[in-house]
Amino acid sequence: MSEQNGKGIFVAGVIVGGMLGALGALLAAPRTGKDTRDILKKTAQALPELTEDLTTTLQLKADQLSESSKRNWEETLTRLKESIAAGIEATQLEKPTPNPINDSASESTSRHLS
Repeated sequence: MSEQNGKGIFVAGVIVGGMLGALGALLAAPRTGKDTRDILKKTAQALPELTEDLTTTLQLKADQLSESSKRNWEETLTRLKESIAAGIEATQLEKPTPNPINDSASESTSRHLS
């Protein structure tokens, strides 16, 4: 569960880190101002597509995590129901404890009938 979430965060980190690294490299590169501006313009134009890809990837990862959590919850609920049923069954199979009031009444009834 957390492994899938970690993968999604890693992918997001790689994409954001790559974009920041590219921006830093462009600003530090020995190009003319016009060339740098052209590259920045192209990068800025590609940003919405990258953002959409990142959003889609994160949504898929969130859906997978949600589905995994739901499966785990259903398995836990099933085990809990089975445990409760087993406890009820075990309780019903136990011998009833003797009731001193009923036992003394049946003894006195037996003595009177004899």
